[in-house]
Amino acid sequence: MPIWLILLASLGAVHVAADVLRLVATLTFGLRARPRGDLRRRYGSWAVVTGPTSGIGRAMALELARRGLNLVLVGRDPAILRDVAGAIARSHSRHGVRTKTVVFDFSLVSTVQGEKAMAALRETVEGLDVGVVVNNAGVAKPGAMFLHEAEVEPLMRMIRVNMLALTNVTAAVLPGMVMRGRGAVVNIGSASAEALPSFPLYSVYAGTKAYVGEFSRGLSVEYESKGIDVQCQVPCLVETNMISRAMKGIFLSQFVVTPEEYARAAVQSIGHGRMCVPNMAHRVQLLGMRSTPDFVLNWYRLRLHLQQRAIFRSRSGGTGAGGRHRR
Repeated sequence: MPIWLILLASLGAVHVAADVLRLVATLTFGLRARPRGDLRRRYGSWAVVTGPTSGIGRAMALELARRGLNLVLVGRDPAILRDVAGAIARSHSRHGVRTKTVVFDFSLVSTVQGEKAMAALRETVEGLDVGVVVNNAGVAKPGAMFLHEAEVEPLMRMIRVNMLALTNVTAAVLPGMVMRGRGAVVNIGSASAEALPSFPLYSVYAGTKAYVGEFSRGLSVEYESKGIDVQCQVPCLVETNMISRAMKGIFLSQFVVTPEEYARAAVQSIGHGRMCVPNMAHRVQLLGMRSTPDFVLNWYRLRLHLQQRAIFRSRSGGTGAGGRHRR
């Protein structure tokens, strides 16, 4: 047999073996992601959750409360924050769960108003045994448009919320975690940055989520020796406001999980790996995306997002797009 044929067959075998290992690792992640004991005992008695007023953030706040953690809820709408705090108090009063709220419009981070809110957050967490922070707050608007069609300021707001606010909140809680020698930082990333070669017409959004992933990987290495677990969780389709009503019919329902389903798996996965995809349905999606050639994914995503752009423009009188999208 010619040597070139042997080499080609060997390369093919290695490629198949790598695909099989990736399949096994992806699909069995949930079997390995068992709760790391009592989160309160392992990390601390308080959790900080950003963007807790709806979707993933609200569901994760309720799930953490169910596990006995007190909560610092950080969001921009004081009325909805009080509603979430009240729901937690009613549901978990027997566990003695306490809540604190901090009003913080993350689109104002690095401004005078933002600095005041940041100071209030630091003051709130000072002296608390903050063991977990969930950086969930994020926006994807404007989206489904070419860059030259978008106004600059909304894009800057997206960058401030998705990147600057996450960095600031993490920096606010880390000193206490380092002092206590324990903690968990959970950053909510996106399959748009971790599983796809591109996310056309949402390029700025995907870029901010790529930052979240790289930021998490770096911090994980930095703080591992200090007893702090830093993790980027990668959701795919979750039934939240970030999926426009106009687009929900496009996606297969079996791949869209509810916020509650996501939160149960997400909280169970805290501390298990620097990057994780908590839900089985999402792991199957991720495997499919990673097994598909880049040019096919690029073509499909551009076609899909152009369809979204057409829907949004028709609904806004042709002046723009910007329906919220998934994480």
